[in-house]
Amino acid sequence: MIVDGGIRRGADVLKAIALGACGVQVGRPLVWGLVVDGEDGVRDVLELLRDELDLAMALAGCRSVDEISLDLLRPE
Repeated sequence: MIVDGGIRRGADVLKAIALGACGVQVGRPLVWGLVVDGEDGVRDVLELLRDELDLAMALAGCRSVDEISLDLLRPE
């Protein structure tokens, strides 16, 4: 499953993966970056999204994407 829409932050990516997504699409944030600063803006948005995902994973105790599971959203 690929999630299309609603992805604005790295935590959104983490939640999508925990719910079973194998990928996410991030169209609108990329357009915002393009409008603000062209190619550099798109690069900045992607780097920010990656950094936010890294932080969300660290806070959740996940060292890799493979460790993300549904338990993060609904602990026992």
